[in-house]
Amino acid sequence: MDENHQPIPQARQPLLQRTLSEWKTLSLLGAPILVAQLAQMANGVIDTVMAGHASAEDLAAVGIGSSLWMPLFLLFMGVLQALQPIISGYRGSQQLGRIMPVTWQGLYIGAGAAVIMILLLTNVHPVLAMLELDPHTASITQGYLDAFAWGVPALLLMTALRGLTDGLGHTHVIMAFSLLSTLFNLPLNYIFIYGKLGLPAMGGVGCGWATALSNGIAALALLVYLNRSKAYRQFHLIADWCRPDPADIRYILKLGLPIGFTIFVEASMFSIIALFLAPLGPVVVAGHQIALNAVSLMFMLPLSLGMALTLRVSFLLGAGAPDTARLISRSSLILAVAIACVYATLLVLNANGIARLYTGDVDVQNVTISLLIYAAMFQIADVIQVTCISALRGYKDTRIPMMIMLFSFWGVGMPLGYALTFTDWLVPAMGAAGFWVGLTGGLASASILLGIRLFWFSPQPEATAERSA
Repeated sequence: MDENHQPIPQARQPLLQRTLSEWKTLSLLGAPILVAQLAQMANGVIDTVMAGHASAEDLAAVGIGSSLWMPLFLLFMGVLQALQPIISGYRGSQQLGRIMPVTWQGLYIGAGAAVIMILLLTNVHPVLAMLELDPHTASITQGYLDAFAWGVPALLLMTALRGLTDGLGHTHVIMAFSLLSTLFNLPLNYIFIYGKLGLPAMGGVGCGWATALSNGIAALALLVYLNRSKAYRQFHLIADWCRPDPADIRYILKLGLPIGFTIFVEASMFSIIALFLAPLGPVVVAGHQIALNAVSLMFMLPLSLGMALTLRVSFLLGAGAPDTARLISRSSLILAVAIACVYATLLVLNANGIARLYTGDVDVQNVTISLLIYAAMFQIADVIQVTCISALRGYKDTRIPMMIMLFSFWGVGMPLGYALTFTDWLVPAMGAAGFWVGLTGGLASASILLGIRLFWFSPQPEATAERSA
């Protein structure tokens, strides 16, 4: 029995027993998602470390290139994330014949997204000119993106197929192939960056080729697995090929575009904050980046549980168990708050150790330590909001949560952060800490509004048969 489809606790069972049973299911679903997320983060760390050992210019070029492709990928990834609750809902309602048609529509969306992403990444010369990079670094950046673009179709193919595997509760599948990609990325980086096996040393450009090739290998292996695995005989990609269906594509985009736009806005906000902090000097920027990196790493656990929550809620709604869906949606907040409190305590008690782990510069350490104290409160608000919005996505409620996040980020977090960082309007200017306070305020606003949406407005699940027309 797969993780998403554990027996649904009966209403006559004690509340605690039902809750613990659902938490167990969440952990079974979420653990492979966590490993997959960490594997994807490991690819970025490998690229950064190995490019940095080539030269400072290569490191800068890979960093700039990554900052250009990552927001685009997150946008399209978010759009394709709509497949997971849709397919999980069909699985719960036993509409198995609907699963492969909607999977193919997701593949068509992914193909269109790949074309857009490739065209943008291979024509970034105007952006590089605006950044006023030196010609050598700009050349490496464009070469890195040109090479990386070859792997974009494979990257988005895996993202679309994740809707199928995760939607069926098989979260271990993408975990396995994410690890495979990471295992290939390391030696391929070594070969292409430093020029081994008779190849010329490509530096940062080689990093792009390594990433593209490792993505291609993982995607090809995933396709082979899906077409040969006994578990997927009922869901055969080739045998169950479907033509493009404009109605189903619109349905996926209706749910997915708000998710993608929300993720894109959140990612771009952190990039803009880094630009705002640049005038405060490299020490402040470095301390901010270290604190942000530490928090991002810790966030992988609640994010993975949130993704599992989306799958479980949509499955339960499809299976006709709205009371259990409501139970897991609300009880997960208890689990989320517990995780957040543990994280906040760890950050406060280990701020010195975390700072020393990242840098030996005393000034940067001091900035990092001061920011990690604020990051502790940031973590609590962030974990609560991701739990609420993940539950709402399980209800296929994405448009209102998107507007809530936009208001909280750009209407509360950014203005408050800017005012606290650079002005004396509210308190004496706080420097970089002001943005962390502002972000915490924005996330607290999101947590409250999303919580109200989840608890009191009781979003009505869309009927899984809606797309029967």
